[in-house]
Amino acid sequence: MREQIKLDSLDRRILTILSSNARMPYLEVARTCGVSGAAIHQRVQKMVEDGVIRGSSLDIDPEKLGYGTCAYVGIQINLTSDTTHDEVFKKIKQIPEIVECHHITGKYSLLAKIFTRNNEHLKSILVEKIQSIFEITGTETFISLQEGFTRKLKAE
Repeated sequence: MREQIKLDSLDRRILTILSSNARMPYLEVARTCGVSGAAIHQRVQKMVEDGVIRGSSLDIDPEKLGYGTCAYVGIQINLTSDTTHDEVFKKIKQIPEIVECHHITGKYSLLAKIFTRNNEHLKSILVEKIQSIFEITGTETFISLQEGFTRKLKAE
């Protein structure tokens, strides 16, 4: 288990503000928190170094780029004496349509989130890329009909 980092109320307030708008200038965050811009910069830098903040990103709408199908795929793996779990994971990681992949418990070894243009594209990814990996013995696909909500973790 990873080390838990202790955050004070200012750190948590900074995280709350930047979680809602990662592009907000540090001086504006500082004004909101009642501290100096340098203090915000130092706090953010420390949280980056500690791994609390893992970069920043833009939230891109896949549908606007032509990716109308979102699916989750449970992946069963049967390792041979010549392969490891990490080797299979590296093969999965090479498939660009897979945007997330989690090691999980239960019936499946991995759970992948995939964006494709449509169901035909999804079918080709499943058959030609995922199921063609020798160690993958089965998949189960769940198509998302609509995203209900997504949220950032609160720093409480």
